[in-house]
Amino acid sequence: MAIGLFSKEERNRIVEAIKVAELKTSGEIQVHLERHCKGDVLDRAAEVFEMLKMHQTKKRNGVLFYLAVEDHKLAILGDIGINQTVPDDFWENIKNTMIKHFKEGEYTKGLTTGIKLAGEQLSQHFPFEDVDNINELPDEISFG
Repeated sequence: MAIGLFSKEERNRIVEAIKVAELKTSGEIQVHLERHCKGDVLDRAAEVFEMLKMHQTKKRNGVLFYLAVEDHKLAILGDIGINQTVPDDFWENIKNTMIKHFKEGEYTKGLTTGIKLAGEQLSQHFPFEDVDNINELPDEISFG
């Protein structure tokens, strides 16, 4: 099961990274773990993005970190609102940073670093709005 890659403490650190990142932005970040991904990883990430209703955020500024653990597949998928504002290679750069940590066996650090980098970019383009900033999506890790 995908949950086996991360201990309870590591899962808590990942969720905490999401919460910290979202303190500075109206954007939403989610992490989804599965054991396997048959077919193209971006296609599967898009299915999960829709399944988690990430496309229904008010400003279309959700970001999904999708990992198929046993197949060693990773995708980062941003909604149209954020993709219109970040450089073309933005997600690829974050992905490469994460993979560098993964290759060292530092899975939690890789994921929390990716979340932090995404949060920094989200905060520049979608700053926290004190008045009606609600957490539109859960911060907990989802599993397939």
